[in-house]
Amino acid sequence: MSRPLSGILVVALEQAVAAPFATARLADAGARVIKVERPGGDFARGYDAVIDGLSSFFVWLNRGKESCVLDIKDPSDAALLQRILARADVFVQNLAPGAAARAGFGSEALRRECPRLVTCDISGYGEGGPYRDMKAYDLLVQAESGLAAVTGGPEEPGRVGISVCDISCGASAHAGILEALFERERTGRARGIALSLFHTMTDWMNVPILQLVHGGKAPPRIGLTHPSIAPYGVYAAGDGEKLLIGIQNEREWASFCARVLERPELAKAEPFASNVARVANRPALDREIADVFGRLTRAALVERLNAASIAYGAVNPVEAVARHPQLRRTRVATAKGPVEIVAPALQWKDEEPSLGAVPALGEHTEKIRHEFAT
Repeated sequence: MSRPLSGILVVALEQAVAAPFATARLADAGARVIKVERPGGDFARGYDAVIDGLSSFFVWLNRGKESCVLDIKDPSDAALLQRILARADVFVQNLAPGAAARAGFGSEALRRECPRLVTCDISGYGEGGPYRDMKAYDLLVQAESGLAAVTGGPEEPGRVGISVCDISCGASAHAGILEALFERERTGRARGIALSLFHTMTDWMNVPILQLVHGGKAPPRIGLTHPSIAPYGVYAAGDGEKLLIGIQNEREWASFCARVLERPELAKAEPFASNVARVANRPALDREIADVFGRLTRAALVERLNAASIAYGAVNPVEAVARHPQLRRTRVATAKGPVEIVAPALQWKDEEPSLGAVPALGEHTEKIRHEFAT
């Protein structure tokens, strides 16, 4: 079937995670994505070697792309890239600060030469300000943005266990590119967009920042417990099994008290009569819940939670998620054979996901050189 972005040519001077995340989604939607790699290749190819020598990061983030190895400091390769860009719809780059512009591929100059070219620049800290020239990798930005300060347990900050700054920035870039293409379709005008890992993550940090500025204190680190809602956290059943439960409103709180705790009077009891009061009195609330949960097996608790229509979930290790009955999988072709990966979140109602192959380094270089020779 024809995909929404069929006929769109994307040129990606990219590496690592953020930009490849965005362009992989464009490829999934039918865009032709030419991934320009340095002679040594995208360094994400070497992050690990767990898939028969291939990197799990690279396999996940580079399906459906064409790999073209160019040395953009070489005049002939730079001229080839200029010819490719002259026919392109989108240019994405996340090189080190200023590297693309120094090589002659600054987004403003490219849009002057190619008025229909949408450009997307991804950086660590943005194009202005005192941090603009700093290198920025995911964990550094988790720490710099304050994300680590609200992650983990009371003892020390923690890292979110995936590259969340890269991924969130890539997802935002994907959305911005689609918006720019839609505007170009309506107006004929192409725009440049810019994103950074730091600004994407500080946008996501709005709630703790607002709580600090307007409430006088930032939320504490409390592990698998929600700092602003109670009860919303992990509790142990009498057989040692753990459940994470979440109460979102007073109706659910009343149902939880009546049908799970079998203590309906707690719903209006003075220490627990509102979410704000429950958060302020969390230790006492936790004792009330632990007293009941400790007398029941996990199976009995699940039965009560279902009857009360209370949200709950298991605290699964990765091994359990890999076997999860709700997990959707699909396959991608690689130089080492087909690899089964978790399917993309986006589903088209009338077709199953079909992802393009993961390219070997430079697999399409000669074909692209021939195609864009003049």
